[in-house]
Parts: sequence; C-alpha cells; structure tokens
Amino acid sequence: MRRLLAILLPGLLLLTACGGGEPAAPEPTSQSAGETAKLDSLKLTENGDKKAPGVEFTKPLEVKEPTVKVVTEGSGDRVKSNQIASISIVALNGKDGSTLEDTFPKDPEELELNDELKTSSAVIYNAFVGAKIGSHLALAVPGAAAAEGAEAQPTQLLVVKVLSAKDAPKVLDKPEGETVTPPAGLPAVKDNDKGIPEISVDGVAAPTALVAQDLIKGTGPVVKETDTLTVNYVGVALAGGKVFDSSFDRGQKATFPLTGVIKGWTQGLAGKTVGSRVLLVIPKDLAYPDATAASGQPEGDLVFVVDILGVK
Repeated sequence: MRRLLAILLPGLLLLTACGGGEPAAPEPTSQSAGETAKLDSLKLTENGDKKAPGVEFTKPLEVKEPTVKVVTEGSGDRVKSNQIASISIVALNGKDGSTLEDTFPKDPEELELNDELKTSSAVIYNAFVGAKIGSHLALAVPGAAAAEGAEAQPTQLLVVKVLSAKDAPKVLDKPEGETVTPPAGLPAVKDNDKGIPEISVDGVAAPTALVAQDLIKGTGPVVKETDTLTVNYVGVALAGGKVFDSSFDRGQKATFPLTGVIKGWTQGLAGKTVGSRVLLVIPKDLAYPDATAASGQPEGDLVFVVDILGVK
C-alpha cells in the first residue's frame, strides 16, 4: 500500500479492530457499520476513475466510532474474499470539508482482503467484501482528543471508489519444485519428523561472500527486490549453530517487503523463484554488522533456510 493507505488506513484498522458494528451477515453482501446515520447527508458527484467525486455533507461531521457505509453502488461484479481490491481515495477534513489527500489522479492503491485483515478489522473486511466494482464507500474515522497545548484532530472522512478486483497470488504451504544437490562444504539441511528444516554447521568455514544456494528449485514467479514475500524460515548462527529465529517454531508464515530486511536476504533471494527452498550463508557485513550482545541481534556470520511460498 502506498502513502495514503500507509498513513490513514492503519489508524482506521486499529480503531475498527475494537470498534462495534452491525451483526455480521453472510458473504458476499457489503456490510455497513458504526454511526451510519451520520453519513445520510453525504452526496457524491461522479467524475470518473481518475478524478475524485464531488463530495457534499453536513458539516461538521463527527463520529465517535469508526463508521463505514456504501454510498453509491456500482454495477460490476462483487468483490470476493481473498481478492485484492484496487481503490482510489479522497480524504477530507470532517470539520470543514477541505481535502487532506487525493489519490484519484495517481495509480490505484491495493487492499488485500485476506484473513489477516478479517482478523484485525472485520469492519473494513466486511465493508469491501461483497461491494460491487464501481461502488463508493465512505469511511469516517473518529478524531483524536487534543493533547496539551494542541488542537483536537477532527473526524476524517475517506471516500473510496472500488475500481477493480483480482485474485490474490497463491501462497504455498511448502516448497514445490525440483530437489537440488548443493556443493560440498555448505551447511547440511534435513527435515525433522515434523517437516521442519534443521541446519548443521559442523565443519563449515566462514563465508568470504554471500552464498544463496537452491535446495529446492521452485517453478513460480521470479522474485524482484521490490517484491513482498511470504516465507517460512529458520536462522542459526554459523558459530555454534544455535537457532535464533524460526517462523516454523511460531507456526506462522512471515510476510515482509524484501527491501526491509538484511542485505543478505535482499541480495540472496532476489532472482529466486516462488516454491524454492534457499540456503543462505551470510557474512556478518551483510547481516547485522553492528550487532552486540546487548543489541538483541544475532552476531557474526548467519545461516538461513528460507522457503519462498508467495510473492506480491
């Protein structure tokens, strides 16, 4: 998600995670929630997909709980769960109607309607799932109380147009592809009785450069440095082989932008394919070069096994 969603929507998600709503209805009907009567005065003038609609409403608009309502219904197919909705947003000050930000002239934002969103914010999830393509949704976010010496923040009104929807890329449960025999001298990897990879570093020399060795060569899309990955992984210190982190132990896949991890991951996983299991042997300077015992970060050269299960 780009700037507007990154700034405004997480606040709404945080609020709606604990906010009330109307009883859930079976999918795929879009559901309103909150103080929907406060949005009865809202009138929109359609201006196409690349220009924000004209917005009129009785001012000031104030809500005490997150509020979501379909204002105009489109004529397209209904958005389904586990799809990615492409949306444009105009954000307005509920007190005076001034525009805070407008993404309509830009490329659409994307909102993935997955189980994570359903768990963190059923209100948002239920509003978008079942909405028809072309619909306008209004989302009102309560204002924040004034801090000492500052003004209170007014209610924010987001008018969202649902432009399209597509199925989310498939996320695998485990690596799929052709097994690759690695060259001698690398850490040994085998699955335990629970199917979790275990790494042995006995006799392995310190790396002089990054090693990114396929153990299973997947047949899915090629990973780019700008992608967001879904993976399972386990990491050990080369000195001693002790596990310091494992998504397998947590029982939950990890999802992150490849630009937001250590250099050894960014450089080692870019160019790999979805479905692959990759052995990474990472020199300290591409891992956590400034790590100390007090930092909480793993020190020295590191070894990871990473299962690339999805990309977007």
